[in-house]
Amino acid sequence: MLHSILNVLHIIICLFLILVILVQQSRGGGLSGSLGAGSTQVFGGRGSANVMTRITSAMAVAFMVTSMLLAYLSSAGDRDMKAFDATQQSR
Repeated sequence: MLHSILNVLHIIICLFLILVILVQQSRGGGLSGSLGAGSTQVFGGRGSANVMTRITSAMAVAFMVTSMLLAYLSSAGDRDMKAFDATQQSR
């Protein structure tokens, strides 16, 4: 159950991270320039860069945490198998 919830959460974080990265304004304008200047007027010139950078950082950290949790949960079967092999060899 936990593994399924983490998988769904991980996919949502991945998609949101992709979206946030694409919307950020780069030196060349990026995708945010084609979406209109309304987003820069809401936050101000420098304010939108700070907000988007913080959101990107938070999503990147969440992505790494869910990746490590999924890797740990996936290796649980390997740990159980090693413990089983150790008990079988000690007999």
